[in-house]
Amino acid sequence: MKNFINISDYSSNDLRAIIDEAKARKLKRQNLNKSAPDEDKPFEGKSMAMIFEKPSTRTRMSFDIAVKQLGGTSIILNPDGIHYGKGDETLKDTAKVLTEYVDIVMLRTSSHKNLEEFGKYLGIPIINGLSDIGHPCQIMSDILTYEESNGTIEGKTISWLGDGNNNMSNSLIEAAGKFNFNLRIACPKKYSPNKKILSWAKKNKVNLIVTTKPEEAVKNSDCVMTDKWVSMNDKVNQKAKKKILKPFQVNKKLMSKANSDAIFMHCLPVGRGEEVTDEVIDGKQSVVWRQALNRVHAQKSIIKWCLN
Repeated sequence: MKNFINISDYSSNDLRAIIDEAKARKLKRQNLNKSAPDEDKPFEGKSMAMIFEKPSTRTRMSFDIAVKQLGGTSIILNPDGIHYGKGDETLKDTAKVLTEYVDIVMLRTSSHKNLEEFGKYLGIPIINGLSDIGHPCQIMSDILTYEESNGTIEGKTISWLGDGNNNMSNSLIEAAGKFNFNLRIACPKKYSPNKKILSWAKKNKVNLIVTTKPEEAVKNSDCVMTDKWVSMNDKVNQKAKKKILKPFQVNKKLMSKANSDAIFMHCLPVGRGEEVTDEVIDGKQSVVWRQALNRVHAQKSIIKWCLN
């Protein structure tokens, strides 16, 4: 049994195999309808339980479609509507019950500790659909999207602008170590990556540069990435945070510092006019809509890997 919780937990070979499987399956689906199952239906007769502590559009839709394309079924659970560590039933007991009902669980949570605790009691795999610490499925989708556009990501330079201490940047740092690409993070000192992830990066010899200068991060970059300045459940002074991050907005002037064939990525939802301008997100270099689609293909491969 294999879980998929943090990118740092797995070997480069396993992660590469997931990406290559996603590419191959996507290619084979070119003439199929969006929810039609793959020819081999590897998930036929199986089901996934999806638990959402946080609101979701892409995670909910992409996992549901992924399961359908693999030939299986999904059950969406709202913590307010089930015994999920509430009332007379412990989190441990909920996990044991789900183990009897389904084949795999996806959890989107505000607390990474919930993910780890729930996974400890499950007798089936669990996938991190997002936590406050990491967003591994999104980053795997981003790598798939990059390689479709510009070939292998190994040795390329990826730039991250904005909050350097959130779930996306954490998973991106881990991916830089596993897929061997150069990562430059431009962020205010107040929002620098946390010491734990920086320590992991140093130990694993990640080619990482953290700077307070956006132009320095973007210069000759192959891909520019950003995220919403204020995430869901981010208990901060939003106005103050946005003011601090304003110099890190991705706009046409900043994109011009990157390579001419550089692409722009955003995991969505987007704060138009805040972390990115309309001109960039709707421009020719933007691949954000393909990113969203590729969540389906990356997650199909992750599900299959967990169950093999």
